[in-house]
Amino acid sequence: MILRELLPAGRQLLEEKFQVTSLGLDADRSQMKAAAAGADGLVTDLTFAVDDELLGAAGPQLKVVANFGVGYDNVDLAACAARGVTVTNTPGALTNATAELALALAMAAARDLPAAEKDLREGAWQGWDPRRWRGFELSGASIGVVGAGRIGGRFMELVAGFGGERLYTSRQPKPDLENRLGAERVELDELLARSDLISLHLPGSRESRHLIDERALRLMKRTAVLVNTGRGTLVDSAALIRALKEDRIGAAGLDVYEGEPDFDPGFLTAPRVALAPHIGSATYRSRDEMSRLVAANVIAVLEGREPPNPVPGV
Repeated sequence: MILRELLPAGRQLLEEKFQVTSLGLDADRSQMKAAAAGADGLVTDLTFAVDDELLGAAGPQLKVVANFGVGYDNVDLAACAARGVTVTNTPGALTNATAELALALAMAAARDLPAAEKDLREGAWQGWDPRRWRGFELSGASIGVVGAGRIGGRFMELVAGFGGERLYTSRQPKPDLENRLGAERVELDELLARSDLISLHLPGSRESRHLIDERALRLMKRTAVLVNTGRGTLVDSAALIRALKEDRIGAAGLDVYEGEPDFDPGFLTAPRVALAPHIGSATYRSRDEMSRLVAANVIAVLEGREPPNPVPGV
């Protein structure tokens, strides 16, 4: 049962082996609960909670929850484990796409491209003016990566050409990044204070909620650029909007938001901010490969094999 949508690249693989039903992007909670009944596998995504209620509605025969995405904070892992349900995700497939978007947002925010484009589209551009649209250069900048996993590590590779120092935080040292890119592992507060560009690449969790809050923002340089392509809950939205409007931070580039698809409307009027609607993995290559991984995970579990991408600890 596909509780919302799965692209043809994956859905066709499932249809070759199983009876497959897809509810579509407009499915609500009650429809999901009804449709899940009797399913052996559920294809889910980050837009809704896979909790004990939904698992119970599916029934005891349920074997796998295949999440479309690398994150799985929408899934109650303890409830799945208690029911003997395997949980899978799609790491690796979206590494390049998300890292590239983080770089695009960093550059757009640093040069305030959204506001400049807005003036152009609205006819407010009156010709060349040396005083307007001055932004921040990333060449020679100190670049800090919070969470140097697959995506954070790839982002660090992409920005290596800018020169400058590269800092990172991680639970474990990353000798490869240190040896190849000259990266330096530091504590979060030091990274925030030293970095000109800070890119967030952590999953959402209770521990990481509002990692970037009022205190953290005050540690940053007034010219610092903050980018978030991890999870919206990493950043205290109200605090970031205040920092932007009070000129206490240079700029921000955001692809994820608290409570999405809702988000704080203050971002729409905040200065020097580049916004995207959670499109980190939205490339043809990445989304098709994610769909194929979802299918491969479901097929493996239902055929009694170890899935390619099991979520640890379930």
